[in-house]
Amino acid sequence: MSSYLYRLGRQVARRAKTVLALWLLLAVLLGALTVSLGGKLQNDFTIPGTESQQGLDALTQRFPEVSGTSAQLVFVAPEGQKIQDHRREIADVLAEVEKVDHVATVTDPLASESRTVSDDGRDALATVQFDLGLDELPERVTDELEEAAELPEGSPVELHIGGDAYSVTGVHVSATEAIGLLIALLVLAITFGSLLAAGLPILTALLGVAIAMAGIFSVAAVTTISATTPTLALMIGLAVGIDYALFVIARHRSQLATGLGVEESIARAVATAGSAVIFAGVTVIIALCGLVVAGIPFLAVMGYAAAAAVLVAVLVALTAVPALLALAGERLRPKFGSRAHRREAAAEGRPHAITLGARWVRLVTRMPVVTVVISLLIIAVLAIPARDLALGLSDNGSAEPGSSERETYDLISRDFGPGYNAPLFVTADIIDTTDPIGVVDDLGKALGDHDGVQKVALATPNRTADLGLVVIYPTTEKSDPATAALVEEIRADSADLEKRFGIEDVMVTGQTAVAIDVSDRLSGAILPFGAVVVGLSLILLTIVFRSIAVPLKATLGYVLSVAASFGVVAAVFEWGWGADLFNVAKVGPVIAFFPIILMGVLFGLAMDYEVFLVSRMREDFVHTGDARRSVDTGFTASARVVTAAAIIMIAVFAAFVPNGDPIVKPMALGLTVGVLIDAFLVRMTLVPAVLALLGRRAWWLPRWLDRRMPVLDIEGEALVHHLEHADFVDSHGEVAVRARHVAVSGALAPLDLTLRPAGIGVVHGPDPVARSAALAALTGRLGFSGQLVVLDRLLPEESGAVRARAALVGSVAEALRFAEARRVPALVAIDSPTSLDSGQIAALSALTSRGTTVLLGMPSVPAVPQVADAIARAVPASDNQPQTELADTVAPVADLETVR
Repeated sequence: MSSYLYRLGRQVARRAKTVLALWLLLAVLLGALTVSLGGKLQNDFTIPGTESQQGLDALTQRFPEVSGTSAQLVFVAPEGQKIQDHRREIADVLAEVEKVDHVATVTDPLASESRTVSDDGRDALATVQFDLGLDELPERVTDELEEAAELPEGSPVELHIGGDAYSVTGVHVSATEAIGLLIALLVLAITFGSLLAAGLPILTALLGVAIAMAGIFSVAAVTTISATTPTLALMIGLAVGIDYALFVIARHRSQLATGLGVEESIARAVATAGSAVIFAGVTVIIALCGLVVAGIPFLAVMGYAAAAAVLVAVLVALTAVPALLALAGERLRPKFGSRAHRREAAAEGRPHAITLGARWVRLVTRMPVVTVVISLLIIAVLAIPARDLALGLSDNGSAEPGSSERETYDLISRDFGPGYNAPLFVTADIIDTTDPIGVVDDLGKALGDHDGVQKVALATPNRTADLGLVVIYPTTEKSDPATAALVEEIRADSADLEKRFGIEDVMVTGQTAVAIDVSDRLSGAILPFGAVVVGLSLILLTIVFRSIAVPLKATLGYVLSVAASFGVVAAVFEWGWGADLFNVAKVGPVIAFFPIILMGVLFGLAMDYEVFLVSRMREDFVHTGDARRSVDTGFTASARVVTAAAIIMIAVFAAFVPNGDPIVKPMALGLTVGVLIDAFLVRMTLVPAVLALLGRRAWWLPRWLDRRMPVLDIEGEALVHHLEHADFVDSHGEVAVRARHVAVSGALAPLDLTLRPAGIGVVHGPDPVARSAALAALTGRLGFSGQLVVLDRLLPEESGAVRARAALVGSVAEALRFAEARRVPALVAIDSPTSLDSGQIAALSALTSRGTTVLLGMPSVPAVPQVADAIARAVPASDNQPQTELADTVAPVADLETVR
């Protein structure tokens, strides 16, 4: 992968203006598309297949008058007066409200059949029922409702408006989020010692989130997207966008400090830091897309949208960032002798330099057992409140204090009871009854006898008398466990009610029941999702680090970070600790999908820090074999950048806490705490202490498992070989094939071969299996061990590119067909069972004359002059290069028996 990224970085650097122009064009086009489509967000938290959703579907089809969203009007009489005394004023207001578009019904709170007056007689509650759902209701309708619901001038009556129709349907971004960006800019300026370098990650992150947001709003025009989705994508997109750009720019600056050229440095930065960025981004994307495991459509959409924002951030980091680096040119090179130059040079060339990171790692590894115990105790204390974490769905009780919907909610709860904000709809199929009105009335009375029911507000059949509806107000609010218990009790009694009244399909529905069902489904999905994330963590890290202990340690650290994050959120939102400090509008259950979202996002971020820290430790261990010292050197080389990345993440997430909406706020706080704990307490404290304790055992992996796992080149090892090959070519000239100790297990002993372009090479030996294995490996069609570069492509990483340009045939006749083709392969390998004669050898000159390199596999070297002449032409002598020996292009292969 690093070889591909190296070429990408070089191409982007050479075409920087074109790349940036394409990104800007994409942003403009998506922005225009968003404006033209006019996508609208809405909080439609439904789950197909649940009883509540089936009930809503029945109401939509058979009782449309009550299937839409609703608003609430609360009339309040002055102190010492009764609301009944203002009947005329209320009637006039309700008459005007009935004229508003899409208003289906308006209940008169003073009418005897629907009387809804507070116990003290001062308040009256009217319900406005619309014929459209929240997602379909035009925004102008609520404005028209407010205009219509105006009392006569001078009236002493107060009127408050709220209800589900006023639920959040937009993205809330305040000046506080800008503070997070300013903190990120300050951290970057300190990290780089350059305002230009510090501003680039902010700029590219804003470009990425602008494109992602435009895409989300465009999609919102054709599908359902909740109001929280863009805010979540914005928060995550900003954080990872800045971090990913930081990693690339930090590597580029370090390389510039050592004297590397701008273009070469960009290519290497994309190849090395870009590999880690791709791995980090893919882990976040997989975790977010894994939200589909919960089986909840709106949650899956949230995950997809956030994953799209991360994908854009990765693409921006790999293309737009290097393009800007190319345009900045030498201005990003630290001035020789400056503090930034000394720091960057030390980070790149002397990872053991005495820095704050070096001092910290020595401190935590001096007594690793003590470090581990103290860290675990801190996390355990933070995680204690997690046992009280309650989940639910937000309502207007979590709206901003002082807002109209919040005041209305609080007023209804105070004067009528909290259950008036959480009505339950009970539907029943009454098509077989002969007295629909009487049956529904009896059903309402039976439901009213349940403990926890404050009032039966409505009991009526629909116009066709085939569906009955009973609306009841519980004694508790939506998020109270008692309300969920009442719903379960009614559902448990449904069979008895159906038998008793001769009805069918008794279902509890309405927004309150939907919220309860969603919370139950989400609570049940936490463990399966956690198992998927933990399993994915173990698999990915085992492949990356080729170790058993490191993945187990990393995964356990992730679980600890999640537990601590849950604990802090529970302490604030359930216990009320610091609620005023964090501007928590209402202490109580947090949004039901908080745990899954946090687990998914934190998984990706935790793996980021694990990879950036531990991969350097592994690299040093592989080179030196000193497990203990590699912890110190690897940590010191990575600590500064990881620290900056974590602080930026914390700043961006924390900026969404003070003025964030009630859905985003707990997620922002949880991610802030999660990153803080995971980066500084787990990755930068526990990890080096545990690795110091384990020593060489940390890098143990069974050989049988190592052989069966794919290789992920996160550390850029392939780039090292690619650059080494480039140096070889500069010194010795172009080569078509360069093999060093290439072996195939069970078939081919180590093979060395160097073959010039448009020349002929011979691989010979009596064993046909060994010859075939050699040719298959040299053309990218068989796995091997050793070092192999074919057509300037490093294998096995770029085997696909080699296969596309190299042909493997079984006879000279097949090979000669290419000589007549319009396009010829760059390499033709001929696996011949017999030796070739002089005529066949001469015929192959038709291929070599067109630039094709020919590789022959046969039992022995043909004893004809053309072979020696062709090989001599393939490896010419020069003034500064002696004649290459014949053995470089004629390579014997070992017998299969020898290998065994």
